[in-house]
This record gives sequence, C-alpha cells and structure tokens, in this order.
Amino acid sequence: MTKDMKQAALDYHAQPKPGKIEVVPTKPCDTQYDLSLAYSPGVAEPVREIAKDPDAVYRYTNKGNLVAVISNGTAILGLGNRGPLAAKPVLEGKAVLFKRFANIDVFDIEIEAPNRDAFIETVVHIAPTFGGINLEDIAAPDCFVIEETLRARLDIPVFHDDQHGTAVIICAGLLNALEIQGKSLPAARIVLLGAGAAGLATLNLLLTLGAKRDHVLVLDSKGVIHAGRPDLNIYKRRYAAATDKRTLAEAMEGADVFVGVSAADQVTPEMLRTMADRPIVFALANPDPEIRPELARTARTDLIMATGRSDYPNQVNNVLGFPYIFRGVLDVHAGSINRAILIAAVHALAKLAHAPVPQEVLRAYKLEHLEFGSDYIIPKPLDPRLIEVVPPACARAAIDTGVARAPYPAHYPALPV
Repeated sequence: MTKDMKQAALDYHAQPKPGKIEVVPTKPCDTQYDLSLAYSPGVAEPVREIAKDPDAVYRYTNKGNLVAVISNGTAILGLGNRGPLAAKPVLEGKAVLFKRFANIDVFDIEIEAPNRDAFIETVVHIAPTFGGINLEDIAAPDCFVIEETLRARLDIPVFHDDQHGTAVIICAGLLNALEIQGKSLPAARIVLLGAGAAGLATLNLLLTLGAKRDHVLVLDSKGVIHAGRPDLNIYKRRYAAATDKRTLAEAMEGADVFVGVSAADQVTPEMLRTMADRPIVFALANPDPEIRPELARTARTDLIMATGRSDYPNQVNNVLGFPYIFRGVLDVHAGSINRAILIAAVHALAKLAHAPVPQEVLRAYKLEHLEFGSDYIIPKPLDPRLIEVVPPACARAAIDTGVARAPYPAHYPALPV
C-alpha cells in the first residue's frame, strides 16, 4: 500500500466515528407504550414463551439472524499473532460483509484466552446468544481442534472461514477451470503448497469431490510432506505421501494443478514450464501471490490462473461463500454446517459462473463483456445473483441431510421434485 492509501485506511476506520459497525434498534421506541412493550412489563411475555419452548427464541429474538465472529488473534490475515485486540478491525470488517451481502447481523467477539481449552469454554458459554459461530484468524493446528470440539458440543453451525470458506471458493473455481482445460478432478495431479488451515481444508473438500489421494502432493515450509518426515502433526501426517520428491520444483513436474495458500514468490517460471499441458495455477497468497500472473504467462500461455487479488481476473474471495452459506443454514435453523452443505455451495457457485453475466455486474466492474472462460471461472463478489442461488442450495442440503430444524423458506425458489 502507498503512504496515502495507508492513511486513508486509518482515516476510514477512525472517522467520523471509530469502527465500522453499530447496533440499531429494529422496533419503535418513541412512546411510553413502546417502552412498556420493549422492556418491562411487556418483555416478560416472550420470556415466558421461550421458557416453555426454547425454539420460540427464533420467533421472539434475533438469534436466528445473529452470528458471532470470534477470534483470539493468533493468525490475523498475513500479519501473524497480533493478539485479540488487533483482530477487532478484521472482525468488524467481517461483520460489514455479513450485513452487506446477506443481511446477517454480527457481534464481533475478541477473546483473550490463556490456552485453547479456555477459548473453547468461553465460546461454549456464550453460544446460546447466537444462531451461528464464525471462527476467524485462529492459528493452526489449534484451529482444527477448536472447530472440531465446538462442532461436537454445540447445536448451532460452527464454521472456520479460513478453512472452509476458502476451500469452497477454491473448489468451485477449480472444477470450472478443469472443465475448460478438458481435464477431470479424479485424473488431475495436484500440488498443494501450504499445509495450514486453508490448505488442509481445501484438500479435504477436493478429496470429497473426487480427487485421488495418490495424485496429490502437499508441501509446507520444509518441503514435501512425505511418509519419512518425523516432524508432522496429526493433521499433516494424514496426507504424508510415499514419494521420493522433496522440493516444490520436483513436485511441480507433470502436475496439472498448483494451489498455493502460502507466501509470495514461491513459484518460478521454470517450475511452471515443467507442469503438464494446459495447467491450472491458483496462486492465492495475499497480498502478493506465489507467482504474479504477468510473470506466469511469460512461461505458459496455456494456463488458467487465479489469485486472491481483486486487480486480476478470477479472484478467489471468501465473500463469495460465507455470507450465503450462513444465510441458507440460518434460514432453516440448521444445527451444523456439514460436508454436504459445503459441496452444495461449491456446485452452486460453479454453476453460476456458466450463466450469462448481467449488465449490473459489468457496470460494477467497468467491463464491456464477461463470459465463462479462462478469465471468468468463478462469479464476481458483487454479483447480486449469489444471494438467490447459494443460500437455497445450502438450505436444501441442510434439509436433505437432516440438520435443519425449520422448513424450507417460503420465499426461496421451489424445491425440485
């Protein structure tokens, strides 16, 4: 960022009032009668109803449209462990995105916990307030244990966006890129650089969608994750390959797909030249990708490329996923976000990219034309159709898998017979 842009960002967050969110009443509170309904004595009536029937909380309070975005600040963006207070601007930003794209209300909660177990207990104790929990900016491997434990203990959706939100968007884009390149996921040889939250969640989802385990090589900062390494945690050990390849350059030879969720400038043009015909390169490190598109195209003219940046085509952006996934599961009072719901979101996003792009999207991005192809494999974040297709797909999956506690919403498109 330039000096001017850095100052503009600080001013944006500080003026005219600090922060990016506020709480606004949804009911009139102008008269004595309004006050008697909003608080004492009127508030006693919904209290009695909820005491008799806990599900009535969805009818009389905002629980069904309220998500907690929670962090301990141990992995803030690409800035590392800066603590819970430093995570607050990010969590407020996440709240803005939830509201802007899916009209979901958010309380951001930054937890100063001395250890993982204390963090888990804190979340468990405050969970009754919310219809869902979005975990954010929590370092691996604690993020895996925290999410797994909370999912087991709570009866509301728990979703670590750094894992599953990223995975959903990557998989949607990758399915389309493979289609364009004339390849299939089961046959594709995949290199995954980055064995943290995003990388391992993406691998899990790719395997569910049909990728073959023996066609995947995973790398961390020490190289290929192979069966002979003694330094692997339990999450990495699951994907240790029986291979004599040790470096990224060796892993890239003959690969159809590269997915990077690591750090800048890890990939060279020489590595791309050794990949298979019609390769796919997802260089998703932010703000600087593993290899820049302009450099990548000096090595390969037959590639499809995606990054995490908005100034290049094919931006892998989590805002395509988390607001709409939560919208769908909240609207059917789902008890969890399961694998079927994630897969439904993947296919909904992939399918939408095939549809003609409306003029309002072209205007928003100052484009004259956009159609499914190598520079358009996933929808644009400002596409208004996202709210029309992703939540219904997720709601359907929740109902079909038995985790929904409310019927399919009447205002959604009709369920297929």
